Amino acid sequence: MDLIHPQLAAFAAVLEEGSFDAAAHRLSITPSAVSQRIKTLEDRLGQVMVVRQAPCRPTPAGEKLLRRVRPMQALEAEALADFLPETMEAPAARSIAIAVNDDSLETWFLGALARLHQRHGYLFDVRVDDQDHTLALLRDGSVLGAVTAESRPLQGCNVHPLGTMRYCAIASPAFAARHFHGGVDAAALAQAPMVVYNRKDELQARFVRRITRARLAPPTHYLPTSTGFVEAAARGLGWCLAPESLAAPALKAKAIVNIDSSRWIDVPLFWQHAAVRSSTLRQISDALREAAAEVLRG
Repeated sequence: MDLIHPQLAAFAAVLEEGSFDAAAHRLSITPSAVSQRIKTLEDRLGQVMVVRQAPCRPTPAGEKLLRRVRPMQALEAEALADFLPETMEAPAARSIAIAVNDDSLETWFLGALARLHQRHGYLFDVRVDDQDHTLALLRDGSVLGAVTAESRPLQGCNVHPLGTMRYCAIASPAFAARHFHGGVDAAALAQAPMVVYNRKDELQARFVRRITRARLAPPTHYLPTSTGFVEAAARGLGWCLAPESLAAPALKAKAIVNIDSSRWIDVPLFWQHAAVRSSTLRQISDALREAAAEVLRG
């Protein structure tokens, strides 16, 4: 049973599933029926909402509409649970899309999802991006909420501080002795190989600028794995920044060293979500704050 208008349900399904055929399968209707609902919606609004390509994606107008539809889906699930208590699976029938940075996913975020699933049966569709870019997924309507480094709320959103993730600069003892025997300075940082998550990752560059006040171009490895950063450093692949909670065991075992214990990067994290009166969002917000408090700095 759906409370949301069939045209809006089809619109959201196409963008969530990526195609008209997949949306039709989820909605138990034909692809032509999905296409007709989308066409009728676009005619009513006077704008194209969906870019017909693989995968389907929203137009700028579609992004604006999707930002409105996401909270409606959460409220629909809550209403069905209230008025049809015999179908308690209703809130979990559709996964909740959330954006998060990989370091949070690998350190504290999964604990929050596990608690929410155990307590409420929620399913999740987790999208991973750098903490400086997750907000774009909330802005374009891809997710209902995002863990982000941005403290300023998007229009129509609420923001909650989660805490600060501290990053320390690490390397293997042999690597540090070879490249930083004279100290961590501009000359050493320009030559020492550096490990970066991906081309969006600015943390290492920020650390370098903090020390040198310059934009250097050292040899760089791109390694898109948070947990792999510590192992990469331990194996001598390069130096990098890692969350202190991930680096702590290897530091204790002396597999890695902190190349400059007097400097680090602190990244405040925030939870932003659509500003609607939703018990689902309240429960998610409470669980995220609870889990983050166990790992992040206050």
